[in-house]
Amino acid sequence: MEKLAIFDVDYTLTKRETLFEFYMFMLKKKPTLIIHMPKSFGSAILYALGLLDAARAKNNFMGFIKGIHENEIKELVKEFYEKRFSEIFYVDAINTLKKLKSEGYKVYLISASAEFYLNELYNIKEVDKVIGTRFKFVNGYYTGEIIGENNKGEEKVKRLKEVLKEENVEADFKNSYMYSDSLADLPLFKLVGHPYLINSKKKYNNIEVLHWK
Repeated sequence: MEKLAIFDVDYTLTKRETLFEFYMFMLKKKPTLIIHMPKSFGSAILYALGLLDAARAKNNFMGFIKGIHENEIKELVKEFYEKRFSEIFYVDAINTLKKLKSEGYKVYLISASAEFYLNELYNIKEVDKVIGTRFKFVNGYYTGEIIGENNKGEEKVKRLKEVLKEENVEADFKNSYMYSDSLADLPLFKLVGHPYLINSKKKYNNIEVLHWK
């Protein structure tokens, strides 16, 4: 059986929200994308107010990639990782990830953020699997639409178990670790024997809070 070290990404592995970072990177590369700002940020505000569900808000926000070819996106996300993404990691997060990998754990990064740019996290050699929200493309062009469900909450558990089954991995959840900044990941916390909240101002039951920098 394999012991897993599971990490959320935004505000767990990183100091900032990666989708916003990607949008700002894209805006600098393609200033004309500013035309999407009202819809993108309007959707984010409506989601924060509870007036729009997460999946629809994300579909609306990601409208700025609509019509961009996947080959161009691949090149853009490489540059995004090098110039912006890789600069916002918590040192403590990377050190913990590397330590657990050295102890024989399989490292899984599971996030609601877009898988097409999260895949750049394979640049961290210790990472075994990246699981994010998948986006649709037609004839090589991104539509900005989600494939399936937004990878959040219970969906993360579902996707993780699907991947484990596909890769014929039998997980030792009792001896596995889960790190996240949010109780939205309670389904994953409940799955493992060693759950940790990152930089949380509040404790939840017996989940220990770690303060990463």
